[in-house]
Amino acid sequence: VQLQASGGGLVQAGGSLRLSCAASGLTFSSYAMGWFRQAPGKERELVAAISRSGRSATYYADSVKGRFTISRDNAKNTIYLQMNSLKPEDTAVYYCAADRRTPSQALGAMKPDGMDYWGAGTQVTVSS
Repeated sequence: VQLQASGGGLVQAGGSLRLSCAASGLTFSSYAMGWFRQAPGKERELVAAISRSGRSATYYADSVKGRFTISRDNAKNTIYLQMNSLKPEDTAVYYCAADRRTPSQALGAMKPDGMDYWGAGTQVTVSS
């Protein structure tokens, strides 16, 4: 199984980035998917999550609600994270992860140690 995240980079505050995560080697539609981030010296935290179909449910951390949008294309085995109005506090390594067990109604309960597969991460740096 491989999850390949891309799209990170350096952007000024107020700018936008779109992250992608391409999955292979798994039945993609059987997995809820999440985007996590980890800033230096901080724990890895769930940023956004999406249900298996992409139609039934999404979850956003309060810190990104209204600015970030998660989506998925099961035909392309890919999820996306559109990040708008970026802030310096969004600076972190962003990881995509796959979860076979968490039901759609409990996406906010995703925890790092409960995920089945991880991508390698992509750095997002927001300058002030």
